[in-house]
Amino acid sequence: MKAIVINEYGHKEQLQEQEVEKPTPGKGEVLVQTKATSINPIDWKIREGYLRQMVEFDFPLILGWDVAGIVAETGEGVTSWQKGDRVFARPDLTGKGTYAEYTLVAERLLAPLPENVSFEEGAATPLAGLTAWQCLTDVTRVREGEKVLIQAGAGGVGSYAIQFAKEMGAYVATTGSTKNVDFLKSLGADEVIDYTKDDFAEVLNDYDVVFDMLGGDVLDKAFDVLKKGGRLVTIAGQPDEEKAKANDIEATSFWLEPDGKQLKEIADLMEAGKVKANIGHRYPLTTEGLQEAHGLSETHHAKGKIVINA
Repeated sequence: MKAIVINEYGHKEQLQEQEVEKPTPGKGEVLVQTKATSINPIDWKIREGYLRQMVEFDFPLILGWDVAGIVAETGEGVTSWQKGDRVFARPDLTGKGTYAEYTLVAERLLAPLPENVSFEEGAATPLAGLTAWQCLTDVTRVREGEKVLIQAGAGGVGSYAIQFAKEMGAYVATTGSTKNVDFLKSLGADEVIDYTKDDFAEVLNDYDVVFDMLGGDVLDKAFDVLKKGGRLVTIAGQPDEEKAKANDIEATSFWLEPDGKQLKEIADLMEAGKVKANIGHRYPLTTEGLQEAHGLSETHHAKGKIVINA
């Protein structure tokens, strides 16, 4: 089968098309024919070798951890899916990812893709959507009427987080550039801080929850807008433990756990029209397509999700 692989760590030029063996599903596994996948920052961070202390892979390495497609074959003991089913998933973090014509997914990680949700929309959702879902429901436990700040709302995770937080009944503030203000309001944000004009830490205060995607100084400033006893979650670094303790703030650094049941809950919201995938960019499953897509993701200025069509 065709796949886009890397044979050593390095820049985006390492991404090259290569013929690799089509995988065979083992016990509890499903072979999915990839219709679309999407780009997440973890893809190029692993490509560069930034995470090799955390996860070690063999080469050739197929990146990509989002998939939407059709069940092609099922392994021993699989009862939930059959050939031809429309599905989507955030597969386990293995070296045989989704930049390929076929990919293996554990049965428990798959969710049905609703008929009114496209393969592109499905591919845009699992990693970013589950990250937003788990950070808001499992980690910070957002409740109706609470004030929630979501940083970088126009990005992949942020655009889902705004919609989920509104669905939970929260008052939502977010940050973005001038060109994205209208887009962020269309997602449901109650208040948009244009970071090119204002410092969110000087505008907002007494917030229950902050969801950080940026790290660094922005993460440090999050403590200034939280009320005593507030909750902070970040996917971009480690919160200052001393600051958290001094202000009685529950601060967490988050790592995603893939979950098919939670993805089904997100699918139900999408099917009902309550949550939508926001796709900003599309590329083909080719060497050039993947190199361009990685280059865009590395700028941190992609609007919505970057989708790859297989």
